[in-house]
Amino acid sequence: MKNLTLKDQAALAPTEPGCYIMRDEHGAIIYVGKAKVLRNRLQSYFTGLKDIKTATLVHAIRSIETIVVSNEYEALLLENTLIKQHTPKYNINLKDGKSYPVIRITSGEFPRIFKTRFIVEDGSRYFGPFPNVQAVDNLLGMLSKIFPIRKCNAFRKKEKPCMYFHIGQCKAPCCGNITKQKYSTYVERVAKLLGGGTTSIVMDLTERMHRAARKLSFEQAAQYRNAIESIQALSTANSVVDSDAESRDYIAQASEGIFTSWTVFSMRGGRLSNRELYRAKNAADADDALETFVLSYYSPGNPPPAKIFVEKDVSDMVKEYFRHQFTIAPDIATPKEQRHSTSLLMAKQNAAEDLRKRLKERAAGPALDELKIALNLQKRPERIEGFDVAQLDGKHPVASLVSFRNGAPDKRSYRNFKLRSVVGIVDDFASIREAVHRRYTRLLAENKELPDMILVDGGIGQVNAAKEALNELGIRCDVVGLAKRNEEIWMPQNESPAKSIKLSKDSDALKVLQAVRDETHRFATSLNQRLRSKDLSLSSLESVEGIGKKRAAVLLKEFGSIKNIAAADPQELESRCSISLELAKIVRAAARIALENQEAQRQRMNKQ
Repeated sequence: MKNLTLKDQAALAPTEPGCYIMRDEHGAIIYVGKAKVLRNRLQSYFTGLKDIKTATLVHAIRSIETIVVSNEYEALLLENTLIKQHTPKYNINLKDGKSYPVIRITSGEFPRIFKTRFIVEDGSRYFGPFPNVQAVDNLLGMLSKIFPIRKCNAFRKKEKPCMYFHIGQCKAPCCGNITKQKYSTYVERVAKLLGGGTTSIVMDLTERMHRAARKLSFEQAAQYRNAIESIQALSTANSVVDSDAESRDYIAQASEGIFTSWTVFSMRGGRLSNRELYRAKNAADADDALETFVLSYYSPGNPPPAKIFVEKDVSDMVKEYFRHQFTIAPDIATPKEQRHSTSLLMAKQNAAEDLRKRLKERAAGPALDELKIALNLQKRPERIEGFDVAQLDGKHPVASLVSFRNGAPDKRSYRNFKLRSVVGIVDDFASIREAVHRRYTRLLAENKELPDMILVDGGIGQVNAAKEALNELGIRCDVVGLAKRNEEIWMPQNESPAKSIKLSKDSDALKVLQAVRDETHRFATSLNQRLRSKDLSLSSLESVEGIGKKRAAVLLKEFGSIKNIAAADPQELESRCSISLELAKIVRAAARIALENQEAQRQRMNKQ
């Protein structure tokens, strides 16, 4: 059929049930489908108006193959087998995406409460998932101030309480300062709040907000207001703990064009035991996509539960498939009870939020295409890594690495380098060379993915330094520099004289480079400032007569930071650190001077 058009191939397809295989220009399988009548299904791709997902698929097809089977059920089995075997581009391929956080209350005598993306089967209670991560952070911040629950990662007995006890945010169960029963009342109040019982605490916070406003404490009133908003943002359908021990899954999808995101919530023993997010490019209609996902998701290693709640009813063939494969047919249905509808809606919200993020990431596509053309790059820079250095008179030289994927930050790949070759000197070229060499020596050793493009903050000198490091490692990768003064773009200097490139200030390609450059500068500067802050803190305390290295370390360990020392009462310094009252006053004064010095240094760093 190589000389026939796709439309002709469809017209000559069999009229029996079976599967069809679509290939691209390279012969790769890009879509597998099933049909009761193959000819009718294939002809539908080439007649009438098409939606975006179908038009995208048809545009990529170069050949079509068909496989005839005895009946529609056999077609379903064959389709499922072929999809799992070949993972076609436009079918469901179960590519796991980023999951959304839940709030975890650990088990044990003195539980801890925190945000996590991982679920551990150890008796912990979980609430969520929550698409609104900022609201989760706000809520946890508020809870830590109202309920004195421990913050430490591991509970162990101590002789002295930590800083959180002294600022009233922990009752120090590690020191025996609170009974298990009293502590559990705080935990259960938090659990009740997370489970939807928000009325009493919202009323309490509202009263505190009005009281603060009457005292003209507007900043504190705003904090209470934000806490109320966070509770309200998370209070709708946020509990994933109930009394129903029956195993069940909730499956929901969100789609736009060829992009589909799936969420699966798994309830076992009355608790959320797992939730997963999958991304796919999908050319099937909503009903076919749902059935294909359900068949692909479950396997002998991941058998179905007794009940599966979905947004639309599935065909009897799917239930028959489960009977043959797993000897039991789970009840696959749309929810009839409100609690199941609520859980399915929560899964839907998670899928919709992920789809929104995917579409936002995709929006950078045209800018990356423009960047490739404007700079004549080897390939479309879907993964960009940016480098910058930060130092002050050679003190604490550091380099930062940030990573962007499809125009969006990939913060899990960020790295910091404390530079070794330039301590005590100022040499940006050597700093860039060292950071680049260390980064890609490791990636090569670990056989990990290399970037499509490297961006350095600076001009031709920094660019050539980075290129030299790459050449030593035998890496062919585009290197670009962006100079701050006139937003000039520099490429490595070869035989021709170095010339900068200037893009329009409105150019989306330039905005991508600026975003990477600004993020690298922020990241490098923040580490340098933290190192200098620690250095200034110790040196300022050690400069006080009677405070040596050992006592300075004790002061910082006891109070946590130079800021807390500067704000402490001299009598508290005296009692907690075993120093005289007079010496405590001098220490506090030195700490306040150190804070002023830190602020001056910070302003100098920001001007670089």
